[in-house]
Amino acid sequence: MAEIVAVVSTLASKVGGGAPIFIAGDEAELERTSFLLEKILDASAHDLKNGTIILVRHH
Repeated sequence: MAEIVAVVSTLASKVGGGAPIFIAGDEAELERTSFLLEKILDASAHDLKNGTIILVRHH
């Protein structure tokens, strides 16, 4: 079982839902924010290759 714990995206208009959403200004900020949250949340970052990275906690 897996749980999406956060979403980081450069595309504010393309994301939504129940998980916390972080909007990045560019690809560099997207990566920095995602990998920092990955460590803080003890989650795995998965790049969707469309300007969005989801952070998932696998149970």
